[in-house]
Amino acid sequence: MDQKYLWIEALKFNNKGLIPAIAQDDRDGTILMMAWMNKESIEQTLATGEAHYWSRSRSEFWHKGATSGHIQKVKQIFYDCDADTILLKIEQIGGIACHTGARSCFFNSVALPLRAN
Repeated sequence: MDQKYLWIEALKFNNKGLIPAIAQDDRDGTILMMAWMNKESIEQTLATGEAHYWSRSRSEFWHKGATSGHIQKVKQIFYDCDADTILLKIEQIGGIACHTGARSCFFNSVALPLRAN
């Protein structure tokens, strides 16, 4: 393995070889989406500078925006303190990350119960 990819070995993938990856707008911090990655999709992301994921439903690699044109240019990659989640800071081309056509996949708000202080 290339020396620049050695950090991938520190990651804790699940029993299917996957790790959650959160895509965040690098300019304003908006969380745009969550998808799954495996070692190969991480390596492809690093090699191309554009986000590649693993589709669990199709069991295949997925180059974000390959058909829509809404690609994600990766600016930075972080992993959390437990090494079980990746954060991609990205430039979202076209402004749309969600397959519904929304900017972010996180648009469903939950009403929280009122609490007495």
